Amino acid sequence: MDEIEENLTKKEANYGNWVPSKYVYIPGLLGMLFVVVSYFYYPVIVLALIFLMVTMYTSYARAQFAPEGGDLQAKIQNLVLDELKWDGNGKLLDIGCGNAPLTIKALKKYPNAHATGIDYWGGMWEFSKEACETNAEIEGVTNRATFLKASASDLPFEDESFDAAMSNMVFHEVKDRADKKMVMKEALRVVKKGGVFSFQDLFEEKKIYGNIDDLLDTILDWGVEEVNFIHTSDYEFIPKSLKLPFMVGNIGIIHGRK
Repeated sequence: MDEIEENLTKKEANYGNWVPSKYVYIPGLLGMLFVVVSYFYYPVIVLALIFLMVTMYTSYARAQFAPEGGDLQAKIQNLVLDELKWDGNGKLLDIGCGNAPLTIKALKKYPNAHATGIDYWGGMWEFSKEACETNAEIEGVTNRATFLKASASDLPFEDESFDAAMSNMVFHEVKDRADKKMVMKEALRVVKKGGVFSFQDLFEEKKIYGNIDDLLDTILDWGVEEVNFIHTSDYEFIPKSLKLPFMVGNIGIIHGRK
């Protein structure tokens, strides 16, 4: 038993990467394939160069997000927790928890809290419920963490079940609800009156959320007491090369009190 515990403590939590490895190796393989084809049909070299440039960019982005690189993924995630103006007493919901980095950070920050992380694990992302449970065990917060498979569009909880709720880069990914504003409304449904929330998503993408001022007014119309917005891309620790619209250029944080 002692040997098992010793081996467990030697492990490091795996929180995944926002740039899946396949985003690096697939364009890389295609680029190399077109290089070979270009020996027989030279114009194809243009496609080879395009795919190899994509590989270079995704490799760079993946390295910047990784803990052993720029650790930007953790830094951006931490902004969500920084804007959660909570005393840490009660129940917290992490919507779309991935491999539970924010869930675990919150539990370590708030020793009196219990957190529930929900996700619809699978698909393109390298996240899983098993990874959440392993990470929680490694970080020593297993007794205060619960992980459930559920859709953010239909949370399996009664109204006002949680004292606080947070979410990071999830709402726009929900496939079973076309109007992403309704996903956020569902998140707020389970927050107690007077409870707090902090959500980060592509809130500056007008095709998804419309004008940000109109969005904030809509949230207030839902009965929320206070709502604020932060432009995530304004933070100087994010390299300009990653502030492109398809990377982190359109993300922001909506936080407040219900």
